[in-house]
Amino acid sequence: MSKLYIVGIGPGEYGGMTHRAAEVLKKCDKIVGYTVYVELVRNYFPGKDFITTPMRREEERVHIALTEAAKGGDVAVVCSGDAGVYGMSGLCIKLAEQYPGVEVEQVPGVSAVLSGAALLGAPLMHDFCVISLSDILTPWEKIEKRLMCAAQADFVICLYNPASHKRRDHLMRACDIVMRYASSETVCGVAKNIGREGESVQVMTLAQLRDTEVDMFSTVFIGNSMTEIINGKMVTPRGYGI
Repeated sequence: MSKLYIVGIGPGEYGGMTHRAAEVLKKCDKIVGYTVYVELVRNYFPGKDFITTPMRREEERVHIALTEAAKGGDVAVVCSGDAGVYGMSGLCIKLAEQYPGVEVEQVPGVSAVLSGAALLGAPLMHDFCVISLSDILTPWEKIEKRLMCAAQADFVICLYNPASHKRRDHLMRACDIVMRYASSETVCGVAKNIGREGESVQVMTLAQLRDTEVDMFSTVFIGNSMTEIINGKMVTPRGYGI
């Protein structure tokens, strides 16, 4: 049976991939993905047949991958981070029903909530949630409610897709919602270009985060009421003497 692998490539650098992800990409004949993500791995796997599609063409991309897999051989769909976290896993599994001769296997990767946290310190030592600020597939009203509930519950909040060219004010709006229930001095952090050229981190207050410029390659962390700065690092205590 032909196989389609759904591969999370982590931040994008070879060293940030799991060993399993790298081994699967080595053995696949074709690698399919969003143009930006394919370019992150192209140099590490020479000789492969790379197929790309631009943003907003997810269904087309998956159909291409499944069609290629149905012809025989192993095919990989690559996603940044983990393919099951705001990635392509769900769509691949759903559309694979139309290709009964293709087996689907997921290969987990390191999501930005984990790689970004490692750069910032230890912000996720206690309960946390992850919320995307992209309203392309989720109504903004629902995003607002999730932010409100998470802030009321004093979760550490990790924000994906905090801004784009069309959504410049979403992070500001999110911070305003959180500040209804949390102190403006709450410790926050931003990790940009994780594992890529231009990687950087910033630690700041929630009030400062509100006016911080971010982009789609930024991952934002809003601490809870106990989060503190220790030696310049963002740390959320959970016993163990801290």
